[in-house]
Amino acid sequence: MTATDTASTAPLAGIKVVEIASFVAVPAAGALLADMGADVVKVEVPWGEIYRHTTPRLAGFDHDFTAGPPFQMDNRGKRSLALDLALPQAVEALGQVVAGADVVITNVLPARLKKYGLDPETLREKHPKLIVARLSGYGPEGDRANDPAFDYTAFWALSGLMDHLHDLESPPGWMRPGIGDHSAGMAMVTGILGALRIRDQGGDGQVIDVALQHIGYYINGNDTAHSLVTGETPPKHDRKAPRNPLWNHYECQDGRWIFLVMIEADRYWPAFAKAVGRPDLLDDPRFANAVERFRNSSALVEILDALFKERPLADWAEPMNADRLIWAPVRTLAEAVRDENAHQTGMFATVEHPVHGTFKTVAPPFKMSGHAMTGDAPAPELAVDTADVLEEAGVDAETIELLVASSS
Repeated sequence: MTATDTASTAPLAGIKVVEIASFVAVPAAGALLADMGADVVKVEVPWGEIYRHTTPRLAGFDHDFTAGPPFQMDNRGKRSLALDLALPQAVEALGQVVAGADVVITNVLPARLKKYGLDPETLREKHPKLIVARLSGYGPEGDRANDPAFDYTAFWALSGLMDHLHDLESPPGWMRPGIGDHSAGMAMVTGILGALRIRDQGGDGQVIDVALQHIGYYINGNDTAHSLVTGETPPKHDRKAPRNPLWNHYECQDGRWIFLVMIEADRYWPAFAKAVGRPDLLDDPRFANAVERFRNSSALVEILDALFKERPLADWAEPMNADRLIWAPVRTLAEAVRDENAHQTGMFATVEHPVHGTFKTVAPPFKMSGHAMTGDAPAPELAVDTADVLEEAGVDAETIELLVASSS
């Protein structure tokens, strides 16, 4: 299939998106929209947002790279429009760019949006067909509407996830960057696609709201649903006395860990006992069924702790796989990104960047049979498309010259 064919069959071909955002969640949504064929214009400050400059060494890695790999992943396939909104001409020019858009996506706080005439009410009064998708920490209304937030605060700490995801003897869990943000980005894209369908059927545009705190409740929906009904916090996992010893993690001889996830314990118990070389456990009345194994959980964990410490992690793969038991080695991330199946099935993409060379990145999180979701488009260099985007929007040549000069 040629590049022209791919563009013509892209589900969002002909859709123009203006992204007024920084950091992760909204740019991640913009990247997915670009993957599906939308023309996404990223509006950025002339000096470039911090995320653009997050190189590996700044993030604590020993090796470095000439660009920010996470920025490249979340901004692939876009065009870069650099504007200093302190200039009235920049605000007016951005308004002209938005006038030609189908969708505006943003994480700018409501008060600041209103200052620049970019709030949903103002935009949709001028452009009834426009879809505005906005991200906030705590929701667009109420006392916290203008409070700044990261997913660490709203998604992780306030939703209960931080307190819940750690062992009993450990302090609250630490979240890695962008986990809540990438979840929020996918939610935003879902809402935008629904709004585009309504508009295609003759309806007006609408406002899509995504709140990081809400995403935290949703991602942890199984436990959140229980807590809403009971008013209680679910019990934390106790590795030494789990409800199901076959759903637990165990340390191996080499200090590595193995994770068993046999939720239907009775179904797997006979094959598991055989795999660990202890078929005699099947005759032990303490472990006769799931209920008895729960009652005698600590005793079984002591036995399994000793068993798994007899061999290094690598030596457990063959017996665990012999009867298709559900388990996984607890990998480091450096090991995980070398996974053969991940590479074979297209979970990673190879980017040929005109400035930063060839590198691997994470591919889009879904595939389409009728449209190639390659994820291999490079992110734009800062301000590289400013003149073209402004000219397309009908901004006069003198203003374009001024704004290009101010962004260089």
